[in-house]
Amino acid sequence: MSWKTVALGDICEFTRGLTYSKIDEVEFSNNAVLRATNIDLESNKLNLEEIRYINSSVKINEDKKVKLNDILICTASGSKSHLGKVALINEQLDMAFGGFMAVLRVKENIEAKFLFNYLTSDIFLNHISKLADGANINNLKFSQIQNLKINLPPLATQQKIVAKLDAIFAEIDTATAAAEANVNNAEALFQSYLNEVFSSNENLTKLKDCTQIKPPKSEIKNLKGNTSVSFMPMESLGINDKFTISKQSKDLESVSGSYTYFTEGDVLLAKITPCFENGKLGIASNLVNGIGFGSSEYIVFRPNKIIDKEWLYYFLNRESFRVLGSQHMSGSVGHKRVTKEFIEETLIPLIPVAKQKEFVGKIDNLFLQSQILKSASKSKIRELTLLKQSILQKAFSGELVKD
Repeated sequence: MSWKTVALGDICEFTRGLTYSKIDEVEFSNNAVLRATNIDLESNKLNLEEIRYINSSVKINEDKKVKLNDILICTASGSKSHLGKVALINEQLDMAFGGFMAVLRVKENIEAKFLFNYLTSDIFLNHISKLADGANINNLKFSQIQNLKINLPPLATQQKIVAKLDAIFAEIDTATAAAEANVNNAEALFQSYLNEVFSSNENLTKLKDCTQIKPPKSEIKNLKGNTSVSFMPMESLGINDKFTISKQSKDLESVSGSYTYFTEGDVLLAKITPCFENGKLGIASNLVNGIGFGSSEYIVFRPNKIIDKEWLYYFLNRESFRVLGSQHMSGSVGHKRVTKEFIEETLIPLIPVAKQKEFVGKIDNLFLQSQILKSASKSKIRELTLLKQSILQKAFSGELVKD
């Protein structure tokens, strides 16, 4: 083979992004700035939906603007998984790139997309994962990657490899999109059935009239302080996980002050964004001594005798309920909570409890079927991702095409 081993710093130039003051940010101007959030982690594609703008009076040097065939790379992030993620600039954009970013500009006889593909491979990503440093923001310096060795074929072979990868990846992307559609369709079917079940306008009852919302801690005032109880932080509350079981326990006296109280069979709902919108919800189960404490951001429902707890769970698990609830929130950005009034006044149809339990069994069965389909589709997506990496390994070891 006529391949040769080169250092990354020998085949491209590294330019750090634009630094500017927060006070220079404006709603819109001619000075558009790309940030790390504009690179999609999964697809390594540029997302231009959320562009930052700075005052037009700020002078931006041309080398701080992306050019065709630049490779945009994230050099600082609060998450190590985002460090080193890249996107190829494949169109003319009159945009700068921010201080947590850099660009790699390839030199002559280097196909930009060949290098881009290399930077999306596990070969490069595994190297990056060992380099991250910094306490709150992980930083990537060019000195840490410029000596990285790359097997480089002649330009014509680079172009053949790129063309081959483009063709194969197009097929993989089509298959991935179909699997993702299956996941979405399974969830949509399940949600459609939930909406049908709860569509009745008969015997509508306010949640505050069929459940006790926020049962009082005075119920356990006679218990000793060293009584063991379950402890359930927000991360313990699942999504599409009906029965929530805590793996932690604490003494009553250590949690009874500021945490939310509940007992076996109570239904827990996260009220703060984005946990509410994400559907964090569950029925408290297998509690130590039948008692639990958890996040102050929980709404606790204790169903009375006219409503089955699983009927209530599925009613609250509807996406339509979450969408409506998100429109009835109060508080500052990032700390919004669904209002007490919305929760209390929400109407739920109440058929006889025996009928509720009958429908719950049907919902359980459809949920199981949808989960099986989703699991199989997600497994397919993981396999396709691994297949891409396997093909990239072959591409950069000279097995994909010949010179």
